[in-house]
Amino acid sequence: MSVEMNDMAAIPEAFGGPMVNYQSSRKGKQYTSEIERLVYVYNQMDWKAKKTITYSLLLGYFSLLLIFRLCTSDFATLATASALVTSIYALFFAFWLAAFVFRHDEGDAAMQSIADPIREGSEGFFAVQYGTIAKISVLAAFLLFMLYISRDDTVLGAVGGGKATTVSSLAMALITACTFLIGAFCSALAGYAGMWVSVRANVRVSSAARRCYNTAIQLCFRAGGFASLVNVAMVIGGLSFIMIVLRVIYPTLEFQQAPLLLVGYGFGASLVAMFAQLGGGIYTKGADVGADLVGKVEAGIPEDDPRNPATIADLVGDNVGDCAGQCADTFESIAAEILSAMILGGSLADEGSMNKGVTAGFVAFPLAVHCMDMVVSSVGMMLIRAKKGMPTHSAKDTADEDPMKIMKRAYSVTLFLATIGFLVLCRWFLWVPNTNSWAWFFGCGAVGMACSYLFVIITQYYTDYEHNKVRSIAFASTTGPATNIIAGMAVGLESTAAPVLCISIALVSSYYMGMAATAGVVPASEATKSGLFGTAVATMGMLSTAVFVLAMSNFGPIADNAGGIVEMSQQADEVRLITDKLDAVGNVTKANTKGFSVGTAALACFLLFAAFMDEVSVYTGKRFESVDLARCEVFVGGILGACLVFLFAAWAMNAVGRAAAQVVTEVRRQFKERPGIMDWSDKPDYYTCIAIVSRSALKEMIRPGALAALSPVVVGFAFRIIGSYRGDTTLGAQVIAAFLMFSTAAGILMALFLNNAGGAWDNAKKYIEITGCHGGKNSEAHKASVVGDTVGDPCKDTAGPSVHVLIKLVSTVTMVLTPVFCGQIATSSVANVAGAGIIP
Repeated sequence: MSVEMNDMAAIPEAFGGPMVNYQSSRKGKQYTSEIERLVYVYNQMDWKAKKTITYSLLLGYFSLLLIFRLCTSDFATLATASALVTSIYALFFAFWLAAFVFRHDEGDAAMQSIADPIREGSEGFFAVQYGTIAKISVLAAFLLFMLYISRDDTVLGAVGGGKATTVSSLAMALITACTFLIGAFCSALAGYAGMWVSVRANVRVSSAARRCYNTAIQLCFRAGGFASLVNVAMVIGGLSFIMIVLRVIYPTLEFQQAPLLLVGYGFGASLVAMFAQLGGGIYTKGADVGADLVGKVEAGIPEDDPRNPATIADLVGDNVGDCAGQCADTFESIAAEILSAMILGGSLADEGSMNKGVTAGFVAFPLAVHCMDMVVSSVGMMLIRAKKGMPTHSAKDTADEDPMKIMKRAYSVTLFLATIGFLVLCRWFLWVPNTNSWAWFFGCGAVGMACSYLFVIITQYYTDYEHNKVRSIAFASTTGPATNIIAGMAVGLESTAAPVLCISIALVSSYYMGMAATAGVVPASEATKSGLFGTAVATMGMLSTAVFVLAMSNFGPIADNAGGIVEMSQQADEVRLITDKLDAVGNVTKANTKGFSVGTAALACFLLFAAFMDEVSVYTGKRFESVDLARCEVFVGGILGACLVFLFAAWAMNAVGRAAAQVVTEVRRQFKERPGIMDWSDKPDYYTCIAIVSRSALKEMIRPGALAALSPVVVGFAFRIIGSYRGDTTLGAQVIAAFLMFSTAAGILMALFLNNAGGAWDNAKKYIEITGCHGGKNSEAHKASVVGDTVGDPCKDTAGPSVHVLIKLVSTVTMVLTPVFCGQIATSSVANVAGAGIIP
């Protein structure tokens, strides 16, 4: 978009005219989306009309639930339809949050001149990036179709005296390919929601920071809440809708069998999340590292200074990387957890010969938990407010309550409500006659909730500058960059111990409580399935506040953008200090969410691994419950799995390094050839840096993404061929099982190290800048901390988040392509859900 000179009147004359001249075919302010038009119409209504709409929607919701209850006695249908309606109503509340954000002004012309190119750059890159991902997804869907159509028909065995359901190879191929594309589309839409709101909220937060601290933090958090609600609503709505459609197409299909047809959905979500994290991470950190190295270290100018040619690219990267990527990642985690838990719940209910109502409760429980999550997290979002808000304020005023305290207070309420809701749902959905199973399962969920809370506390301890770990890195900066990096690596390595211990305790305790829950109901020989479902319930407990946690994550990049807009538009110092407070807390919340994501990925991968073992049992006709690591081929598979994590992380880091090097070269060139930039007599060319990182991100994301998707396929297929020559039909499955175990273990540790070390380096720099310790800004300690921060940036925002997406992608790819590792089965084979729980 071309920014006219007369639109820049508010910019100081020292700038020599427009700061940004970013060309685009878009119509800028004349272009508005349909959502923006609806929000505008809503905001023009008076309070009586809004109140009428609110009450009408609430009445409609409860009326629909009542109609469902009166029209059907089938608990499965009632639960699925209620989940679908609840997800739709969550979108209505998300619309209200968007209306709250759009009700506030976009600031003066100077602010808008910065926000407009950030928005256009973000949306432009998103369109190109997701266009590339769409082509990859269509190709993957075609390959899945060809794989499944070459198989024999699948027969879902009769359950509870019902009729068997036969799914033809063509139908199975279409279902898998379509669910894959639906999962990919929903994941992409969830990522777009995160980016869409962040590029519209950033300038409004900047403007609000000039007037009211309380309004600024509410805007920032509720904008993040919009994206998180859309995210979870898309997961629930997509899965519920597909299950309803499948039961219409196959009337004889039992409710617990429907999730077995949805393996493609999780794979689609994983594939999109992988490329979204990679591409966005390479973009944001390539620009960020390049901007910091030349701007802060060499030129000695502040962060987000308008004289830095890479500043706009850096701010664009916050949206396409942190917002869109994290939303896609969380979508993937929740989808994987729901699918695996529904499969395990149905299998467990069948083993205990439970009636249809009880069975439906076990299968629908994950949907109910996440519907509850949307409700309680929405309540928590409304509690985000400072105790003392002031219409005008100074950033140094003690009346400005610490943003982290505000979020902790709201999160505590959300967690308390989630605990109560989880207890009620356990009693309602997981009650087995004449047992206390629901109480044991609630204990599993409580373990997951405690694990979630501990992850936040542990991550904060290692990444927040209020604690000694980060301050030790800042102190180490006084003796140079080398000691800063050594101290940061030590903190990162140490930070893996407590989370791993937490995960281990959660898995073991929930496993044994799950076994105790169905003692006397499920045969002792199948007690392991009860234990596995207990770990699934613990995972659901951990994700029971996922909407609120994701909103905290989205808070960070929006605050970062707001700070950049304030700095580049030359606002008053007290306004910049307000956005600095929000930005510093945003760094911690992003780090907390990354730790939370690693924990949920670990538990979800354990469930997916268990599902894979059951699936192999069906294909081979043999019980597949253990893997012999002392066997040479199996051990080699494990080593290859661990190696994948390191190689993948290396390629992701190298991609950032190459992108950053190009940015550094371009920024140096502009400073050298246009010296007027530094004395404000000339303006930098922002577009060239945007173009550089865009091209680099799109190019560099392909190689590590292909490595992640193809490695398990190549390893499993190769050892299947070897096994066929040696007369061992399960060798491929055994090797890929070890591949999964080792890659998951290595991935958890690697992700924890990269995320926490990067966050600690970042906040060590912030500590020196904000508090003035060790010489403050532009001191030697500060320059050393900037070097450490540039090392940590690709760790915490590119390689780290991508690694925990990697381990989930490997699991979902393996589940979908199990026929490659085990060979075809005869048409006469029957996938009896009551016996194995997984479809062939």
